[in-house]
Amino acid sequence: MTQLTQAPVQLPSFDLDELNQRFDTAHPREILAWCVENIPTGLVQTSAFNVDDIVITDILYRDLKPATPVPVIFLDTLYHFPQTLELVAKATTIYNLDLKTYKIPDINSREAFAEKYGDALWDKDIQQFHHLTKIEPLQRGLAELNTVAWITGRRRDQAVTRANMPVFEIDGEGRLKLNPIASWTRKESWAYVNEHGVIYNPLHDQGYPSIGDEPITTPVAEGEDERAGRWRGTGKTECGIHI
Repeated sequence: MTQLTQAPVQLPSFDLDELNQRFDTAHPREILAWCVENIPTGLVQTSAFNVDDIVITDILYRDLKPATPVPVIFLDTLYHFPQTLELVAKATTIYNLDLKTYKIPDINSREAFAEKYGDALWDKDIQQFHHLTKIEPLQRGLAELNTVAWITGRRRDQAVTRANMPVFEIDGEGRLKLNPIASWTRKESWAYVNEHGVIYNPLHDQGYPSIGDEPITTPVAEGEDERAGRWRGTGKTECGIHI
């Protein structure tokens, strides 16, 4: 597996305890406004273009409009639903996104991926599949963009593994990791979408509250956890990006 080497991240001196106390239940706009003001360079959003990610993008690009647009990292795993890729293209046009797409090097199709790594690698070695398609490309992207802080669309109510997630934390490389909608519920994200007419993936209306790769994402039944359709039957709750 690819090993990344990079210079140590020069993180500004922030009091995370104080910030988490101050912003624990703050509106995402307030948190993102603080980020834009206090991290003028090296601020990046990571997005799978799920509804929560789009909410953050809308706040950054339609509302706050920083002088230097916040780059948006999208990981092209080659296995996204067509609807997801259509949304990425649509959002890029509407918001004039500074979109940065990263993928496994030198592999440009599902057929090429299967030829090199075997058919349905996700069934044989889900950890390797996620390392190749998500973890390594993300870390490479964050390094190439000289990232000081990266924004995620995680909420505490998405899964038990996220129940105690802080708004501000430090990742394994010493970067600041920001979770501006941590305290929001799914209902609040959708209320924002409806209020501001934000575009979203039509699969959300077809039983997919959380959308990942097409071969390993299934619809969710009423009463199930919203991420129950991700890696169904594997016991996984995270792909590895946030561990």
